[in-house]
Amino acid sequence: MTVKKLVTHPAEVLEQECERVTVFDKKLEKLLNDMYDTMIEFDGVGLAAPQIGIARQIAIVDIDDESGTIELINPEILEVSGEQTGPEGCLSFPGVYGEVTRPYFVKVKARNRKGKAFVIEAEDFLARAILHEIDHLHGILFTSKVTRYLTEEELEGVESE
Repeated sequence: MTVKKLVTHPAEVLEQECERVTVFDKKLEKLLNDMYDTMIEFDGVGLAAPQIGIARQIAIVDIDDESGTIELINPEILEVSGEQTGPEGCLSFPGVYGEVTRPYFVKVKARNRKGKAFVIEAEDFLARAILHEIDHLHGILFTSKVTRYLTEEELEGVESE
């Protein structure tokens, strides 16, 4: 497994619509494993393929809770509800944090590394992380949703709560 180089803004691949995955093979498995290693290395809770320069609909999320690592291939949002506002950052925007409002609940249909379809429901921080990564697959950056940028002091206050 390999830690990949992160793509940072302003890279074109971050703002383009990604292609759907049609081949579920060993190369895809290796890519998912590399994405996981990269996410962990850079202390992220999610990573989308465009963040390592690959314009494919592949994302992973792991917020370090009982849901474990969630691999989302060709994800489609089926349902959202509620609202939450909280701090977000992005590995493609080092040192940039802002307040973003997103749905509190999300229901997503996606495929796993073997191509098998599944549906996942998430709330709160997990929903936020999933929605952030799905946005990446459509060229939508969190900075386009920031209502207010946060200073490091404000962020430290949030992290210690």
